[in-house]
Amino acid sequence: MDWLSNVHDMLYAKMGSALYYAIGFITIIALLAQWRLYEKCRLPGAAAFVPVWNVIVFLKIVGRPAWQGWLFLIPIYGQLYFLPKVWIEVVQCFGKRSMLDYILVFVLNGLYILNLAMDDDNQYLGPLYGQQDLPKPTKLTPRPMMA
Repeated sequence: MDWLSNVHDMLYAKMGSALYYAIGFITIIALLAQWRLYEKCRLPGAAAFVPVWNVIVFLKIVGRPAWQGWLFLIPIYGQLYFLPKVWIEVVQCFGKRSMLDYILVFVLNGLYILNLAMDDDNQYLGPLYGQQDLPKPTKLTPRPMMA
């Protein structure tokens, strides 16, 4: 843990309290973007500020069950595989399917979510998860009527 203290001291010595102001500003932008995204998906926006409810609503946008929120807590799987996978699924729920969109949601997560939430051209298309498991709808043929 000494190396973490050394990194903090080095950054604090160079930036002073501006580092904390920048982190706070980015956090506020991300929370407001998430609030607006939830409302655009017709879900309660206040969930962006409540920790566990936030994860449940985030998974509901994609269509995943709430119990999968526990997968975020698995040390390597949760942060390096599952969270980015859900980010990509959220982007796909808004019809964005290019590689540029996937890269932008990784690099500029809070700002990209803000872009999705505030842009009127982007419409929420509904949950994505589990759609490949659903059977294809078949065309019903009318049955002959018996008199």
